[in-house]
Amino acid sequence: MARTYIEGDEARIERTDFCKVTLTYYDGRVFEDLEPRRLFPLSGLHKYITLLDPEGREAAIIRSLDTLMPESRQAVEACLEEFYLIPRITGIYDITDKKGSLSWHVQTDRGERRFSIRNRHSDIKVLYDGRVLIRDSDDNRYEIPSLDRLDKKSRSKLKSEI
Repeated sequence: MARTYIEGDEARIERTDFCKVTLTYYDGRVFEDLEPRRLFPLSGLHKYITLLDPEGREAAIIRSLDTLMPESRQAVEACLEEFYLIPRITGIYDITDKKGSLSWHVQTDRGERRFSIRNRHSDIKVLYDGRVLIRDSDDNRYEIPSLDRLDKKSRSKLKSEI
């Protein structure tokens, strides 16, 4: 079966629920209760978004959110934001090494957090675009959207760990 790609203005996407959308092609076809998911969740934030039906089958793929009409793009982005809820670290108060485990005290866009990570080499990933992803010992994920946007003290604390 061939894949169906959504390009530009050939369809309208509307958010209908927490993480669901309806896809309406201008030729009259309608697909409801679709869930947007990233095919490449770490590196492809705006590219290759699959729309899955209630049985988990792929209904269509969006090659790039940039090609969608603004309302459709906003609907998909809102669903992805809810599904991939990752607190963004905006400041680092302290990072301490306790018996091989790193304890973090940070400020996020969702408030102050404290967490630990087991292994700095596998639990901290610096991506090509300057983002940093962190996985704590409870498998929660955190993101630093840009090293450059952190204040000088936070960058200094982080650079000694990456």
